[in-house]
Amino acid sequence: MQLILLMISSSMIFAAYTSAYIVRRDEGNWLEFALPMALAINSAIILASSGTMQWAFMAARRNSIKQVRIALILTFILGLAFLVGQWNVWGELVASRIFFGGTDANPSGSFVYVLMGVHAFHLVTGLIFLWVVLRKSLRYEVHSKQMLSIGNATIYWHFLGGLWLYLYLFLLLNH
Repeated sequence: MQLILLMISSSMIFAAYTSAYIVRRDEGNWLEFALPMALAINSAIILASSGTMQWAFMAARRNSIKQVRIALILTFILGLAFLVGQWNVWGELVASRIFFGGTDANPSGSFVYVLMGVHAFHLVTGLIFLWVVLRKSLRYEVHSKQMLSIGNATIYWHFLGGLWLYLYLFLLLNH
């Protein structure tokens, strides 16, 4: 139940941010700029991580503990790769003179940083969750008779992936 409440509250946060984005954009003084192509690559990475997370879940249902561990490690690595990719996108934005704040900032850039940053925070929480489940798998506490932790981690990880795809498509269509 707590996981569902967490996902609902997170969804509401992003609904508020994307609504504010649309309202603020329509007020004017909005700088149009091209989104870095690396965001598409990061989107592919997060999609791939959902695949590896699903693999881990299915392997746990089959009691394939070695596959669970491999898939969780791959998911963790892909999650880190996504975060590094997002950090690099921030660098590209700065190089393009799109700033979060300061005298040279524009609300359009600030919103992109906020959307990416808050999602990155949520992804870090997902990585912590993954780490806990990976440690449980190393102690043989993740298998067909103990699916709660990997089941919840899988749901949350897919939620994070879906949330990112929503944000990326939102930015593509509304930027």
